[in-house]
Amino acid sequence: MKAVTLKGGLTVKDVPDPVPAPGEALIRMTLAGICGTDLELAKGYMDFDGIPGHEFVGVVEEVAGTEDERALWVGKRVAGEINLACGACAWCAKGLGRHCPTRTVLGILGKDGAHAERLTLPLGNLHAVPDPVTDRDAVFIEPLAAACEILEQVAVTGSERILVVGDGRLGQLIARLLVKAAPSVTVLGRHPDKLGRSRHQVHFVGVASDR
Repeated sequence: MKAVTLKGGLTVKDVPDPVPAPGEALIRMTLAGICGTDLELAKGYMDFDGIPGHEFVGVVEEVAGTEDERALWVGKRVAGEINLACGACAWCAKGLGRHCPTRTVLGILGKDGAHAERLTLPLGNLHAVPDPVTDRDAVFIEPLAAACEILEQVAVTGSERILVVGDGRLGQLIARLLVKAAPSVTVLGRHPDKLGRSRHQVHFVGVASDR
């Protein structure tokens, strides 16, 4: 298959198709997003030398599992959680697998990612994408999930005045999420075109940029 790889520098090359381990699915990519993390990995961040990419939507082609699992997943359009926990440590026992100290992370740490024709993920990491949701929208599921994590970690009562620093893609998603929980959300950024995209929903403040 064709893949973008960082091994020995950023290149596109032919690599073997991944083989799903027991309990994993083989997924054919239909769309993958380019995250800021991917760009940093290309510059040498974390010394990652595999296939980057962790924002994706794809179709399950094969399942290394039971007949019931194959019937459930093969042919399904899916997005996926990116952390692959060990399942055996104290963190995992507490249901905190996303913070497992020995986890691998899709396209970031020890696990080849989505900038390829295919990838593998555990079935427990998969989420079926509803038919009405387009690939273009579904590829944002992973960064939107990261934004939703805020409301899992911080209690928002609705009376707060919230400032989101940064008007990039994740900042935009965070602001649009938080405005559902608190009426006073301001985004601080330096890109007038980005700041203007949701003025009807969120208050935006621009700052001068020397770039």
